[in-house]
Amino acid sequence: MIIGTAKINLFAGWVHSLKEKRMVVKSIIDKVKHKFNVSIAEIENQNLHQSIVIGIACVSNDKRHADSTMQNVINFIEDNTDAVLQSVETEVF
Repeated sequence: MIIGTAKINLFAGWVHSLKEKRMVVKSIIDKVKHKFNVSIAEIENQNLHQSIVIGIACVSNDKRHADSTMQNVINFIEDNTDAVLQSVETEVF
């Protein structure tokens, strides 16, 4: 069993309330869940307005497939949100 994980840090400079942030995070999570077969959730900084930290995980039987899936999800998030991608940490084990 191969597990792929990613931690994505995004910055949403235009967000001025937690309600706005929740709308952005929910949109990202719903789009990713609809398109990819991965687990995804906001994992840190839930009380900071402009900082979004999302965790993603997938299970596969092939290391290349897990790595490819993580990269596709990261690219999808970057292309489908106005938030700035600050950093990405991926691991496949």
